[in-house]
Amino acid sequence: MKDRAHDILRTVFGFSDFRPVQLDIVISVLQGKDCLALLPTGGGKSICFQVPALAVDGICLVISPLIALMKDQVDNLKKKGVLAAAIYSGMSKRQIDTVLDNCIYGNYKFLYVSPERLKTEIFIERFKKMKVNLIAVDEAHCISQWGYDFRPPYLEIAKIREFHPQVPCMALTASATIKVKADIVGKLEMKSPEIFVKSFSRKNLSYSVRMAENKLEKAIEILRKVPGSAILYVRSRKGTKDIAAVLHQMGISATFYHAGLDNSLREGRQQDWKQGKVRVMVATNAFGMGIDKPDVRIVIHLDLPENLENYYQEAGRGGRDEKKAYGVLLTNEQDLKVLEERASIAYPPLDFLKKVYQSLANYFRMAVGSGFMESYGFEISVFTGIYNLDLMLTYNSLKVLQEEGLLELNESFFAPSSIHFLVDQSKLYEFQIANAKLDVLIKVLLRMYGGELFVDFIRIQESKLAKNLGISDKDLTLQLEHLDQVGIIAYDKRKDIPQITFLTERYDAGRLPLDSKRIEERRQNAISKAKSMIAYVRDLTSCRANQISFYFGELAEKDCGICDVCIEKKKSFEKQYLKKKEKIIQTLSEGKEFSLHNIQEVPGLKNDSITLEILREMEEEGLILSEPNGMYKIKN
Repeated sequence: MKDRAHDILRTVFGFSDFRPVQLDIVISVLQGKDCLALLPTGGGKSICFQVPALAVDGICLVISPLIALMKDQVDNLKKKGVLAAAIYSGMSKRQIDTVLDNCIYGNYKFLYVSPERLKTEIFIERFKKMKVNLIAVDEAHCISQWGYDFRPPYLEIAKIREFHPQVPCMALTASATIKVKADIVGKLEMKSPEIFVKSFSRKNLSYSVRMAENKLEKAIEILRKVPGSAILYVRSRKGTKDIAAVLHQMGISATFYHAGLDNSLREGRQQDWKQGKVRVMVATNAFGMGIDKPDVRIVIHLDLPENLENYYQEAGRGGRDEKKAYGVLLTNEQDLKVLEERASIAYPPLDFLKKVYQSLANYFRMAVGSGFMESYGFEISVFTGIYNLDLMLTYNSLKVLQEEGLLELNESFFAPSSIHFLVDQSKLYEFQIANAKLDVLIKVLLRMYGGELFVDFIRIQESKLAKNLGISDKDLTLQLEHLDQVGIIAYDKRKDIPQITFLTERYDAGRLPLDSKRIEERRQNAISKAKSMIAYVRDLTSCRANQISFYFGELAEKDCGICDVCIEKKKSFEKQYLKKKEKIIQTLSEGKEFSLHNIQEVPGLKNDSITLEILREMEEEGLILSEPNGMYKIKN
């Protein structure tokens, strides 16, 4: 079993050995056991389910809410020669149909799905027929309403386990409190699970908090002191652009990233940063998930994250190569006040939630009872402008409606154009003979993309195809649309604006099934998490790393020694040490001898551990000596 796991790790993924805990998790799954794995950001969670899934027959179902991460993992697996597919909001029914068929009848090893898909009839009926070897639940904290990103569709996971009761279930997350861990095990109906927890402590990562009125000025100062690749997190999209421009003016290589940028632009900037062509990435928290860049030396937050879970994950993107890195939080009293205010409005009143839902129904012209699993392009600034709604309250409302399982908002959606032949080769040949004008296009498609077009949706670039055919992009699109209309191909055009997917049939807004009790509990939870974030900022006596570990229920044996609190303690100790040493020398030089019994009579000295350590060291150095009666004196 171990040999097989090592062989897959080496031949498929190119790694010579597993990281700590990974092999134990892999073996546990191969033995058919349920397990919960808590691995910090950059801990290599995907290897834990990919290796065992490849070691046995069948397909692994991976449930994840992160569409960008799903796409990345599918692309990476395909590059390694492993058949993998994904289903997520924004895909057409034809695309979903094709993917599910391939997972039953093809030799696919991984199917990634967003949790919202689990309760659809089309998924359930096909899932029953699949030869499943593992159910892997990524971002498993989403199943708990006490977590920081609760998603009701995660509760459907336990129901789908009924169709493959013997298949092990693996839950993975980077951060979960004790309460959330217990919730994950219970809600996934895990049977005697093995629980693996890699310490939340990062020995090479120095956490610090700096109070600063001019945070950008302080950030520039830090960037000039600490060399190497950096991420600078801010809350607003506009802020990313403005700050990157200031850094550039100051001679610091920087670019910016947020979910509202065109996909090709995001991809290009991400690659430039990963390859070291740009030093600083100024970004919203849309950036970083699944970014495996080991040599990030510093992560600076210019705005307070909503909770310690987010902060831990984002700061944890520094120092994945195990070398010294810094996580710096820049804040001030105004920020702390704003964070509390934001938490208090994170869950708007029920009447406002209903108003936003009704406005969405009007905006997309949806009749009551329609719209189940339908996706629509959505730009929030246009929407709020038309219906005269407050932008922040509307955004928060969409998040709450998502938490209530009514809709899904995907802010960074991008799907390239794709095509798939709907007829077999003989029917296609008949069509080519009867439609000479389209014969050239079909031949070019077959030459460029091959027989895969008959079994799956294949991504295309219209501009590349048009150039090959010597026609305009517009003419090519018209030809592809015609082939789609006559049923020869399925042509799904590129989408690159945010998407809203309705997860239920449209309700009458007055009868919207909102769980008011749960919403109120979540509101209090958000306020509590904001207070924990503020307490972390204000605590100047406890080691930062230990504060984070304690938050997640882990008791640390010793202080990290490298955070701002530990460094201040060390400086304070050194000052006390020198001050006491000077006092001892001065007292004894004046002929005032003392012993440990009467040392407290000397102003500034007392019988404590620091004084004892100083006296011992001074004796060893030959500066003082202790006489048989215990009195100390200067050594001549």
